[in-house]
Amino acid sequence: MSARQFIHLDGPLSMKHGQLGRATLAYECWGELNATRDNCVLLFTGLSPSAHAASSLADPSAGWWEDMLGPDKPIDTRRFFVICVNSLGSCFGSTGPASVNPTTKQPYRLDFPVLTVEDIAHAGKALLQALNIDSVHTVVGASMGGMTALSFALSYPKQVRQLVSISSATRSTPYAIALRSLQREIIREDPLWQNGQYDIMGNGPVSGMRLARKLGMISYRSGEEWEQRFGRERAPDFGETDNPFGIDFEVESYLESHANRFIGSFDANCYLYLSRAMDLFDAADHGGSLQASFASLELDKALVIGVKTDMLFPLNQQRALAEALDRTTANVSYHPLQSLQGHDSFLVDMDRFRPPIAEFFNPSAG
Repeated sequence: MSARQFIHLDGPLSMKHGQLGRATLAYECWGELNATRDNCVLLFTGLSPSAHAASSLADPSAGWWEDMLGPDKPIDTRRFFVICVNSLGSCFGSTGPASVNPTTKQPYRLDFPVLTVEDIAHAGKALLQALNIDSVHTVVGASMGGMTALSFALSYPKQVRQLVSISSATRSTPYAIALRSLQREIIREDPLWQNGQYDIMGNGPVSGMRLARKLGMISYRSGEEWEQRFGRERAPDFGETDNPFGIDFEVESYLESHANRFIGSFDANCYLYLSRAMDLFDAADHGGSLQASFASLELDKALVIGVKTDMLFPLNQQRALAEALDRTTANVSYHPLQSLQGHDSFLVDMDRFRPPIAEFFNPSAG
């Protein structure tokens, strides 16, 4: 049982650095489109999630934003028709490097065009067109999804009224680029990567993906959280008695468990493409400067949320985004939150994230 749906685009999909002759876009939706077709909320995901943001009758399994979408939740699906699109370039149903190239009948692998955040936003627009939806009430995204949501608003200013950007920014910091660059190098240095030509249905660069995921988890959470959560607790029964440099601490056990769950769940080439897309994004490219780019926005309202312990998208970036939006948007709310969970806070610290999002979507209830 699955709530995932597919749109197979009729014609080619143009990209910033090429085009796809044919493309498939995977998505899930909740709620109903109203008679005036103006209650659509378009949700873009971070790098690794699928379109399964919340449960539904068709798929009762919990989604990655389960506490945020649904009846009586901050984004109330009794009022809004919510669409979550799987990013172009991903491996959860939308066309990406792991998909079959209709010309060669083989997976695209590294023949897939260079992917940009703008391409992901453009694919979201193509999905809306296929569903006969001309405009959206609000575009929402966190992390890479926040970049995509901003890109959508910049690219199609007349077709979006509100923006919610969570733990994101107008561009990546050198620190974040360095971390993701090292993750990509770790994957590419795995002999089983085979210059991207590994068997898509086989094991692929398992070691590279495992280590890249560990580095990712270190950057997604905060040292403050781990100090409280793990301290220096030992993990004596982890089962690596034959390895003199094996798992000694609970925090190591945590990283190992998360990395092992990630193996096999995400295609390595898709990871490389999406990771680089985040680094390539710069909102200033839409107009030559950030001020010129934002001058094209026609938003009525915007919400920017950041977290004090986020090392990938620090609070100064959230504040700068809110200030830039404030020059062109009448109603801009900025919420710096005290969450301990770092960049992943928007996935786990619902007690802090629910109130500002609920107030944004339903201010009269405050």
